[in-house]
Amino acid sequence: MGWAIALHGGPGNISVTIPPEGRQPREADLRHCLDISVDALKSQKHALVIVELVVRELENNPNFNAGKGSILINAGTVEMEACIMDGNTKRCGARLLQGSKVF
Repeated sequence: MGWAIALHGGPGNISVTIPPEGRQPREADLRHCLDISVDALKSQKHALVIVELVVRELENNPNFNAGKGSILINAGTVEMEACIMDGNTKRCGARLLQGSKVF
């Protein structure tokens, strides 16, 4: 069985209406994260290690809000969720936080 990578920068302001000069840096940063993950997979690093590596990269990137908190959803409330799964064991952990006050 091969592998696949799903990567996104989280909710926020990456709209198709943003001019290319605003969109291209974000897309380049996502490509950088993709390259990191592909290189790690080729080095046979464990998938969970790679997930943590890429999440840390996104958390340290000013173009994304990973690790910074939450944004308002369409209903006007705060919602934050996260999930990680080990594909071999099918063990996972998930967390959803709703309605919290953001300071």
